[in-house]
Amino acid sequence: MAYIAVLGHGTVGSGVAEVLFTHAESISRRAGEDIKIKYILDIRDFPDLSYSELFTKDFDVILNDPDISTVVEVMGGLHPAYDFVKACLEKGKNVVTSNKELVAAKGAELLSIARKNNLNFLFEASVGGGVPIIRPISTCLAANEVSEIAGILNGTTNFILTKMIREQMSFATALKLAQDLGYAERNPAADIEGHDACRKICILASLTFGSHVYPDSCYTEGITKITLADVDYAESWGGVIKLIGSVKMQENGKIQIKVCPMFVSRESQLGNVDDVFNGIMVRGDATGDVVFYGKGAGKLPTASAVVADVIDCVKQQTSRKFLYWEDAKADFVDDYKNGETQMFVRCKGANISEAFDAAYKVFGELRELSRKNPEEGEAAFVTPMMTEYQLEEKLAALKALGVETLSTIRVSDY
Repeated sequence: MAYIAVLGHGTVGSGVAEVLFTHAESISRRAGEDIKIKYILDIRDFPDLSYSELFTKDFDVILNDPDISTVVEVMGGLHPAYDFVKACLEKGKNVVTSNKELVAAKGAELLSIARKNNLNFLFEASVGGGVPIIRPISTCLAANEVSEIAGILNGTTNFILTKMIREQMSFATALKLAQDLGYAERNPAADIEGHDACRKICILASLTFGSHVYPDSCYTEGITKITLADVDYAESWGGVIKLIGSVKMQENGKIQIKVCPMFVSRESQLGNVDDVFNGIMVRGDATGDVVFYGKGAGKLPTASAVVADVIDCVKQQTSRKFLYWEDAKADFVDDYKNGETQMFVRCKGANISEAFDAAYKVFGELRELSRKNPEEGEAAFVTPMMTEYQLEEKLAALKALGVETLSTIRVSDY
């Protein structure tokens, strides 16, 4: 019998309990022994649940119980989650978590403690929810030199953009619908400002390239400035707008990492990932592009990934399944403005002819885009490939010619 404790009984925590109770027989068969929840930590009371006797408000009861071999942390946030997880690892207990904020901020430290104590610290559910990505990168694709990862890592923003694309909903209306359906929080900043996707791409970057990448080193831009005009121009270009988290290894041995809206071709696999689904592309030298697709959040999909990690901990009590990366290296993250990109630009001059004339004068060559019923003096185009520093200079030159930039969105090659 393997005894575990669950820290937190919110959406994911209750899902973990449900999966373990309802699939007990098959889980035991896969793990090689029965897995039983001995404690659930929560400050609230749940007297109506059939397993209400498992609840405790005292973390020390869990920490000091030698029967508990694995602790599941699904509380979210940094504190007290970090303190609890660190204490469990130092006490000799494996830890499984779905907490992307914790792994992105403290992953190197916690992995080091786990390694020192011959323990597992597993976090499959922290990036793709029910979409397996940590295991494939660490095992299935281990023979590859992975050069790049890019993906739609946040289901809420993808749902909002899908509604804007398919139904011409405004951003505000689509966000309200996402909140009404339970896809977005009352305070949706972590999603719509790109912070959630930032944490996830930082975890993938750390795992893939072996050095901790902190969220504050990742350029992050959300979707709050995206308009229906931008959506129409993306269609004219031949694609859609997606919030993309990406990391790429440069020839100089540094990575470029960012989260931002991008034009994505309709012919791309990522261009057809809609609604609350996630899609993550891993580019390897042997496999080429491999895409992982599925629901990135939700009670049972996330709980399923958590329980899979619990099974791994139980199966490998004597042979550890280590995930590991070093602490951050100095200058490992390159300035994103050194990277080259094409940029969609929507701008406004005294009239459309003057706007385009100024744009051609500054950029030399352009791909003009159009839409129905543009604003007076509105012009839109895609620039040639150049560094973001060069783009900044040229947009400043455009402004000096009396043309106002209304919107800029990077153009992807995924």
